[in-house]
Amino acid sequence: MRQLMPDTQQPAFDPNSLAVTLADVQAAAATIRGSVVVTECNQSRTLGAVLGCRAWLKFENLQFTSTFKERGALNRLAALSPEERRRGVIAMSAGNHAQGVAYHARRLGIPAVIVMPIGTPMVKVENTRRLGAEIIISGATLEESGEFTREYGKAHGLILVHPYDDPLVIAGQGTIALEILDAVPYLDTLVVPIGGGGLISGIAVAAKALKPALRIIGVQARLYPSMYNVIKGEQLPMRGDTLAEGIAVKAPGRITTEIIRALVDDIVLVSEDQLEGAVAMLMSIEKTVVEGAGAAGLAALMAAPERFAGRDVGLILTGGNIDTRLIASVLTRELAREGRLTQIALDIVDRPGQLAAVSALLAEAGANIVEVSHQRTFSDLPAKGTLLELVIETRDRAHLDDVMAKLGASGFRAWLPGRR
Repeated sequence: MRQLMPDTQQPAFDPNSLAVTLADVQAAAATIRGSVVVTECNQSRTLGAVLGCRAWLKFENLQFTSTFKERGALNRLAALSPEERRRGVIAMSAGNHAQGVAYHARRLGIPAVIVMPIGTPMVKVENTRRLGAEIIISGATLEESGEFTREYGKAHGLILVHPYDDPLVIAGQGTIALEILDAVPYLDTLVVPIGGGGLISGIAVAAKALKPALRIIGVQARLYPSMYNVIKGEQLPMRGDTLAEGIAVKAPGRITTEIIRALVDDIVLVSEDQLEGAVAMLMSIEKTVVEGAGAAGLAALMAAPERFAGRDVGLILTGGNIDTRLIASVLTRELAREGRLTQIALDIVDRPGQLAAVSALLAEAGANIVEVSHQRTFSDLPAKGTLLELVIETRDRAHLDDVMAKLGASGFRAWLPGRR
């Protein structure tokens, strides 16, 4: 194995002291070869132009189960003894690890039980069930699901396939780095989502061994900064529902923390708005469906493009398992942020012709009316007045400002609800 070179920003360390080595990742690549897709790693010239860098996308959302988790799951399952295969396996997962385990367990004839937290997106639950696993819904968080999983597995003699804190799982995820650097050997930065840390740990082990100067930046949702807190000594709160539920982990792994502390250059946090914007941008520009966690890397670039300016940056689109209703909500909200879809309110006189006058004015201004609502009862307007609520489409925020100005100039009192 090539020796790791110490990064100038990190203390020197012995790579052989870590739980996973480059040799382990290379062995995992041989194990999963032919059973896991070698996904495309393509340059996105449009994203690069928008962000001021050269952006390379690794499309792990195009795996059979739409997630990179197949890699680590298969590497772990392949290491089971015949007796362990007969007994079966158990795993806790918010969805993607579940599908990876269920799919390859079925292929290998291994019984599988998957424990999923309450609130796991239904698309992930149903996809896992279709792959033949027994599903148990238990626990409000992944950590609570983990407690149940360990107790249930012990009681039923099942082998635990941990989603991230397992050397074989970590090594399997690290095979992504081998493929990326084979496709783009001059890459200088990798931006990787972090939940429990299995993906970035495996990638860091392989990438830093092959290319010590390569920068590795981890990304977490601001609502769940667990690894960020551990590595940076912070105590930021963890709470709420994040679009990136796949990386909403409150307790990062012991093995992964050790590797990340040694090899990862930095960890950044992204907001829910930034995650939504990244999901929408990937659909708009790349025509690819990516879940919140899978878009975290792009969200980090969008949040601080100056940090990556002029660099060759690799992004892993880790998964595409997102509910269609949620996609619709994300896209609609993004249109609203861009000023292309807006709710406006008008105080009009309650007499015939007023709606027609407003409609004509909006048409003349180039705006399209999507929804119309009259409110006569539940408002604080005079009895002879009516609250007219409209949802309109405009080209952008400047066009919206122009429409609002024309309404005012024509004598209509109009405002954006919440900004009155």
